[in-house]
Amino acid sequence: MKKGKSFVYGDDVDTDVIIPARYLNTSVAAELAEHCMEDIDKDFYKNVQKDDFIIAGDNFGCGSSREHAPIAIKASGVSAVIAKSFARIFYRNAINIGLVIIENDKLPDETKNGDEICMDLENGVVKNLTTGKEYKITVYPKEIQELIDIGGLVNYTKKKLGV
Repeated sequence: MKKGKSFVYGDDVDTDVIIPARYLNTSVAAELAEHCMEDIDKDFYKNVQKDDFIIAGDNFGCGSSREHAPIAIKASGVSAVIAKSFARIFYRNAINIGLVIIENDKLPDETKNGDEICMDLENGVVKNLTTGKEYKITVYPKEIQELIDIGGLVNYTKKKLGV
């Protein structure tokens, strides 16, 4: 169970605003987190706290296929990104690094910046505690949930190989 506040953005949030290209000279997650979302929300890093949520419209993560974008989001402390839809390469990159990605077509339209959100992945429920509205979400298959729980594909593979 995760609980935090929402940071709400619109449609077509591309990887260039999630982590601007001028910061791609590093792969250090903590450094990327310091610049996460700064081109559309200059105070994001200053205000985001562990377990907060990014809520967005359609096509979140469009643009380049850089893995830096989901790394920056995860390193900033965000527990999940909930959007109407995701660019497929972003979706896969997020899963590969262990960032929870949830598609829901109603919650983004019914959530305001700062609303308190509670997510229960195990039971497939997200609740906007501010409005009282509850949303069903798809539960990940066991293998994908294990991959997320262990911190991503690299850790998952190491565990499977006994390394």
